[in-house]
Amino acid sequence: MIDTLRIEVKDSQEMAPAEKREIHLFCEEAYGEDLSRLFAVYHPGFHVLARLDDKLISHAMVVTRWLQAGNGPLLRTGYVEMMATAREWRGKGVGRSLMRVLTRAILLDGYELAALCPAETRLYEHLGWEYWRGPLFVRQPRPSATEPARLIATPEERIMIMRLPASPALDLDVDLSVEWRPGGELW
Repeated sequence: MIDTLRIEVKDSQEMAPAEKREIHLFCEEAYGEDLSRLFAVYHPGFHVLARLDDKLISHAMVVTRWLQAGNGPLLRTGYVEMMATAREWRGKGVGRSLMRVLTRAILLDGYELAALCPAETRLYEHLGWEYWRGPLFVRQPRPSATEPARLIATPEERIMIMRLPASPALDLDVDLSVEWRPGGELW
């Protein structure tokens, strides 16, 4: 039955309102919470959708974030959001297939790094994702052009990264920071 699985990548700006609503409802059911505020603030990106007989059974979204390891350059990062698989399809390879397509799409978009903040990790570890071991921070907007960005520690978060061909050499034990964004989900 998995033979009929169809996985597609879609630009969020080219999706019909009905399809966006379908994704929104699917993710809310999977996460068991109201995600309206998050969908409202996530920047345009792309979605990876897995369908079986036109029924959405898995989803992930990629948005651009800017991560910085230590004092290194800002890295254009394909940041994975709202990864969800319908309960009855978990553990059957659907999420793994979707994440493989997602990784190829991130590569084709020329990102320097991929990252996510997982609730569960086994799937990602099997696909080559690594935990960032160093301290995590959020960079608040600069008060002025001459002042440095203020860093806010986020010790409660755990981030995984995937090194890409364009990734510089990375020390997973140094600080890692991301730009601040509204909506409550900093990472």
